[in-house]
Amino acid sequence: MLVLGVAAAEGAGGGGLEHIERLQAAAEGLIRAELRDVAYPVHVTAADLDPRLHLVRCPAALAAALPAHAELGARVAVRVSCSAPGSPWAVYVPVNIQSDISVLVLKESQPRGARLEAAQVTPQSRRVPGLALGFVTDVASLEHHTLARPLPAGTALTSDALLADLIVHQGQEVTLVASAPGISVRAAGKVLQDGREGALVRVQNLASLKIVEGVVDASGVIEITP
Repeated sequence: MLVLGVAAAEGAGGGGLEHIERLQAAAEGLIRAELRDVAYPVHVTAADLDPRLHLVRCPAALAAALPAHAELGARVAVRVSCSAPGSPWAVYVPVNIQSDISVLVLKESQPRGARLEAAQVTPQSRRVPGLALGFVTDVASLEHHTLARPLPAGTALTSDALLADLIVHQGQEVTLVASAPGISVRAAGKVLQDGREGALVRVQNLASLKIVEGVVDASGVIEITP
C-alpha cells in the first residue's frame, strides 16, 4: 500500500481522520462499476488496510481511479484520493476479485498427452481468482486437444493445460490463402514446419518458391499474414 501526500490531522484544523472503510468502499465501487457488464457473479473485496494509516478526513467525495494500463486480474490496486484544498492525499487500495463460474473438472487424474472426452469431466461451480478467463467451460473445447501436462483429479481445466493437435506437418502440401478487402487468392504451398491450429508457420509458395508465414486454420489451410 503506497500513500502519497499524507497530511496530519492536527494540521488540518481538527477535521479528524478519514475512515478506512470509506477508502475501501470507494475502491470497491470503482471495480464494481468496471465489471457491471460481466454476466457471471463477481466478488469484489478491498484488502484490509494498516490501522495505523492516518489520513485527514476529506470534506469532499473521494475520487477512485485505476492506474494507467492496469489490468483487472485477481488483485488490482485502486488509487483513492482527496483533492480538497489544504488536505490533498492519495493512497493505493488493493482490491481482490473473484468469480463464480461453471468449469469443467477432471473426475480422475490424467497423464500428459491424455485425450479427454465428456465422460472424463464434470461441470462444477467454482469460485476462481480474477475473472472467468482461460477456464474451459464447454466440452466441445476438448476436441482436437490433448493434455499438456499431468493433472490430478478435481483440477479445473484451463486453456493452457490443453495442447492443440498438430494440423500440418513439415513437407506437407497445403493451400495458401492471401486475403485483402474484396479479394482472396489461393495457391499451392509446402509447409516447412509442423503447426497446430492458430500457430504461425513458415511455408513455401510452390509457384514462386517464395517463403512466407501464415496461420494454420482448423482445416489445414494456411492464411498468409501481411
